[in-house]
Amino acid sequence: MNVVDLDDLNNRHLGKILQLQARDNGATEFLITDDERVTYAEAEDRANRLASGFAALGIERGDGVAFFMGNLPELVLMCLALNKLGAVWVPICTDYRGEWLRDALQRSRARALVTDAEHIEHIAALGDGLGYENIIVREDQAAAAHGALPYHGLLENAALEVDYSRLGYGDTCAILWTSGTTGKSKGVMVAHNNWIRSTMLGTNLQYDNRPGDIIYCAMPLYNAGAWLTCVLRALMNGLGVVIEKKFSVSAFMDRIKQFNATQTFAVGSMGIFLMSSEEKPDDADTPLREASIVPIPPAMWEAFEQRFGVRLVRSGLGMSECLLILNHEHSDVEAPVYALGFPPPDADVRLFDDDGNEVADGEAGEICVRPLQPHVLFNGYFDNPEATAAAFRGDWFMTGDMARKDPDLGVFHFVDRKKDAVRFAGRNISTMEVEGVVLRHPEVAQAAAFGIPSAELESEDELKLNVVRTEGSALTHEALAAFINDNAPYYFVPRYMEFVEILPYTPTNKVQKYKLRETGVTDNTWDLKTSDYKLKR
Repeated sequence: MNVVDLDDLNNRHLGKILQLQARDNGATEFLITDDERVTYAEAEDRANRLASGFAALGIERGDGVAFFMGNLPELVLMCLALNKLGAVWVPICTDYRGEWLRDALQRSRARALVTDAEHIEHIAALGDGLGYENIIVREDQAAAAHGALPYHGLLENAALEVDYSRLGYGDTCAILWTSGTTGKSKGVMVAHNNWIRSTMLGTNLQYDNRPGDIIYCAMPLYNAGAWLTCVLRALMNGLGVVIEKKFSVSAFMDRIKQFNATQTFAVGSMGIFLMSSEEKPDDADTPLREASIVPIPPAMWEAFEQRFGVRLVRSGLGMSECLLILNHEHSDVEAPVYALGFPPPDADVRLFDDDGNEVADGEAGEICVRPLQPHVLFNGYFDNPEATAAAFRGDWFMTGDMARKDPDLGVFHFVDRKKDAVRFAGRNISTMEVEGVVLRHPEVAQAAAFGIPSAELESEDELKLNVVRTEGSALTHEALAAFINDNAPYYFVPRYMEFVEILPYTPTNKVQKYKLRETGVTDNTWDLKTSDYKLKR
């Protein structure tokens, strides 16, 4: 284990950190797969040769290179190589297809595109007109078949000698595309320091890093969480990270054992899948010591720890625009595990209403962040100055997330996405909480709660619920309304309800509620006010 001195601002560059690890920790394995184990010294050499290869293609400081490829060590090495040039890596979700993929590739305005044999066919299916000067394919045979450049050709160049004095910790190093659940996706320009301060003040404190730790990464590398909690945390601490191609419920713990992994990170659904898998006598017999699963239902927390013999790491709140907003590491207060936590020392975090007034403790307000040091926030939305300006009120970045601050403990609790919260009868209703109740009904497969403008009062919304029933279900609107009424506050019963065949999802499986709001009330919509159901208050 070799922790890089990141108090020195000159070291706050991802390429420079790799250089320092290679110098002081070169023999330690960095990137680990079934096929190879790349040491820090080898990673530095390959990254410098890749940087020369990209430079030979004309890639310069500020240029973007898009990646549409699976989880592979080569992806990590190429991203670090580009940063050594001052260039920018732009990962694209590998679940994208067709026009969604075309849109992401074209809007990235990158000069080159890197892919692999598994994904090149999806790009080829789009035809011409993507606008890339060069397409690079990892495998030589697939590259030749599609008239593309082979990845290995980049490695044939002499290693670049990088002048880090011309590169800054506030430079944009990556563009991360948002999921597009509340509108058209936006490209978030992330600086080196955004990753670094979030690791220093976040994941480094959340995990108990020890010499010899191995981090297991089964999250896709187009996801910011995979980089923040796994790859870059390993890089900054001189640890090894397993780059797993895909998450597998059945193989997860076996792979942990195979690689002797001690730490991991996963999203909440992955944790739920693991808990739903068949229980085995040796579930806790693994080297895994710590796991962050975000978010995991509080009721499942203790059961997960006991079953798998692991300590669950408390999380917090972050987003591409500000990778660390809240966590539990900057207060001595023992807060509930489901709380978001407290602000880090380099950011002022407060809750405001729509008029920019700070709300009282205990009331819901939008989470807003004011940086107290340089390069805490993102560098703006790529090619979208209007969206960048709209995201700020003065010095405050408006996250679009709603929270409440506990008046006694001072800890923040999540309420909902602002565009998903419904303002009705003077109260803010969390659509996430409504969905949580509805999904407990055995005949509900999927549900999306959202607000549509009230015809009676412009400042308020009416709650609508779109539901996909389980196959063969004869569930009625009235029966579902009664279930909600019996299991939640009466105001969780929606004014409008509609049974639908499908919900509109993004390729990353998030419901596009803006599309539901645009559709609004249809001829098939049930209306509580004109129904026979009598609400119980």
